Formats: sequence, C-alpha cells, structure tokens
Amino acid sequence: MKKRGIELKDIVIYGFGGFAGELAWLIEDINQNRQEWNLLGFLDDNANNTGKEKNGYKVLGGGEWLVQHRNEVFCAAGVGNGASRKEIFEKTKDMVLGFPAIIHPAAKISRHSGAGSGSIICAGCIITVNVKIRDFVIVNLGCTIGHDAILDDYTTVAPGVHISGNAVIGKYSDIGTGAVVIQNVKIGDGCVIGAAAAVVRDIPDNCTAVGVPARVIKSQETQ
Repeated sequence: MKKRGIELKDIVIYGFGGFAGELAWLIEDINQNRQEWNLLGFLDDNANNTGKEKNGYKVLGGGEWLVQHRNEVFCAAGVGNGASRKEIFEKTKDMVLGFPAIIHPAAKISRHSGAGSGSIICAGCIITVNVKIRDFVIVNLGCTIGHDAILDDYTTVAPGVHISGNAVIGKYSDIGTGAVVIQNVKIGDGCVIGAAAAVVRDIPDNCTAVGVPARVIKSQETQ
C-alpha cells in the first residue's frame, strides 16, 4: 500500500485477545513516529469472530485468509503464550513474508543489543548493552534488562519486570508482572515466575516459583 508517496508494508496480527489489541496500538505508535506499516486487521481461528471489530480493526478470518493471500503480508503473533506463538509460526511460516521484530519508538535499546524475528518490545522498556533477545519474545510495558542478559525463544516478560545483568531466561518461560531477576541467575526452559517474585538463585526447567525470595512450588515431577 502507498500512502502519501510512502510504500507501507501490509501486516496482520494473528490473535484477537487483549494483547492483540495492545499490539495494534503499538503499531499505530510506530506509524506516528515513522510511517511503516499498513495494519490490515486481525486473524483468529475461531470462525465466530470473523467480521468482529476491535479498536477499528476487523477479524479478516483465520488461517484460510493467509492461504488466499499467500506471501502478500507480514505477520505479528499477538498472543501472550509462548507455545501459542510457536504454533502460529509453524502453521504460517510458509504463507507470510516474515515475522518482523515490532519495537515501540519509546523503548530505549542499545545499538549493541537486538531483538529476533517476531519479538515484540513494548513502550517504556530499557534494554542496555549486549542483550540477546531471541525469536518471538515479548517484553511488555516498562521492563528493564541489564547487560549481557539472554532471553531465549518464546519467552514472555510481563509489565514492570526487571532483569539484571548476565541473567538467562530459558525458552517458553513466563515472567510475571513486577518480578525481579538478580544478576547471573539462570531460569530454565518452561518456567513460570510469579508476579512480584524476586529470583535470587537458579530455577530448574519446568518449574513454577513464587515469593520473595522466589521458591519452587511446583516442578515437572509434581505436576
């Protein structure tokens, strides 16, 4: 699409929940700062939602819409669950132009750090030097991430989280609102860290940890 002589890139958001609405707002803010995207609407696999509207954007259909528009649009995964983002990627990767990193203009990110494909960095985040944010990671509103930290694929970081230097967050892990992760701590794959928790020691894979300091209350063996 062309707008005022600018070639905009067509994009759809896969998802129709609350985070999808926030992602649409993020894309609008990007366009206010620099005209880049033509947001066509949402995709949702629930056929009952087709034609429904959220904040001025309609649900165009589900995966079948992408079949009809193969390799015409970019896509953003607008769901908060990492495993669901993985499912969206796997079923659509051959039908879209790509999954760009979507970064709010009010996020402050060192030029020595970067975000992988499909990642979303929301407003108010500060990401310092040599941070590795891998593919399909969500860093929600007002988070800070210190030097040399690593956020692996499909991690979800809720609003107001503070991750200190050299921390490592494993794949598919979910860090709850307001949690704090101190320096040099490793959180394993598939973990859930409760809201306002203070993680001061390593957390093994597939564990749920809560509290100050965070303690494991559930593991794969006890689920």
